[in-house]
Amino acid sequence: MFEQKGYQKVEFNQKPDIFIINTCSVTENADKKCKKIVKEANKINPDGYVTIIGCYAQLKPQEIADIEGVDAVLGAAEKFQLINLLDGFVKEPSGNKAKVYNQNIEEAVEYHTSYSLNDRTRTFLKVQDGCDYPCAYCTIPLARGGSRSDTIANVLKAAREIAESGVKEIVLTGVNIGDFGLQNGKRENTFLDLVKALDEVEGIERFRISSIEPNLLTDEIIAFVASSKRFVPHFHIPLQSGSSKVLALMKRRYKRELYVDRVTKIKELMPNCCIGVDVIVGHPGETDEEFLETYNFLNELPISYLHVFTYSERENTTALAIKPVVPMNKRAERSKMLHILSDKKRRYFYEQHLENSFTVLFEEDVENGQMQGFTENYIRVTAKYDPILINETKKVKLSTINENMLVEVEEVEVYETH
Repeated sequence: MFEQKGYQKVEFNQKPDIFIINTCSVTENADKKCKKIVKEANKINPDGYVTIIGCYAQLKPQEIADIEGVDAVLGAAEKFQLINLLDGFVKEPSGNKAKVYNQNIEEAVEYHTSYSLNDRTRTFLKVQDGCDYPCAYCTIPLARGGSRSDTIANVLKAAREIAESGVKEIVLTGVNIGDFGLQNGKRENTFLDLVKALDEVEGIERFRISSIEPNLLTDEIIAFVASSKRFVPHFHIPLQSGSSKVLALMKRRYKRELYVDRVTKIKELMPNCCIGVDVIVGHPGETDEEFLETYNFLNELPISYLHVFTYSERENTTALAIKPVVPMNKRAERSKMLHILSDKKRRYFYEQHLENSFTVLFEEDVENGQMQGFTENYIRVTAKYDPILINETKKVKLSTINENMLVEVEEVEVYETH
């Protein structure tokens, strides 16, 4: 949108005239980061126009407006009108409070197609936004509004545009991606309909599903991915707790038995599949015994890695009323234990696949004469830099795991240079 108006993108440290800062608000830390980045922007260009958008901007617009150096704050619906609202980007006189454009989150009902363009090999394509699940710890429904989706026709159009740009892998993203299909409050289709349609898109070699709720990951989706041409064997499935009691406190929509069922089904159909897991430690009401239940549950499951989140208090969430509150030192201790478990799980997953052949999509990042990429089942590999391999999928044999937890490979597939 900026480029269409004649603006040019520059790096943060190149003294931009306009800073657009997109915020998260999943943890308290995200709010602190916003303040820090505003300070940096003011230092780089004291005359630069600073606009804050994103979840924090929707949740706490007045708090952001009070941050010194902020010129405008735009909520979830308004950020898509950013250029129309602010075009010209005339900085307010010193001492004036920031302009705030922020309506009630119930007004954020439109869906806007978007995908990333900053990587030659992989693009993130958003297909869904918002969430109707009121989990006890989460502010996302308050920051992003109700669940709404793109149409399948629009998603296919975007996927074909991405294919034309030469990108080989698309990662499908959304706030609650498994709930895909809601348009104007009506269910028009399902996530399964979407993946079936995308599997026919020529020019994209891989589709990856970013994160999908266990209760929305159906047998049919798992079976389709297992037999598809382009969807890779990799799922990221939020668990949050391995204790059914804590899951109930969190207002999650399943019990641990369902999670076991999903993982078992995936591994039956795709033994090499990578399974990532989100876990929250230190949620109010989580006892030492329930944390150990989670730890042992994860330890026994054939999963591949963890994303560990330490619970942090968020305004207007029902978790604030749950007692007892877990002390911060216990939260940190539990987080450390799960991070160590994650490293062990990842190493074991990698070890299981050594001496076997997989395809790797090689990326442009080159460091110390080495290039990296991911196998279809999300094993991070490293190989000697070869410019011909960038943005190519090549068959390789996995060799050894190095000290950086990268798998070294032997080039298997022969290619010709011209």
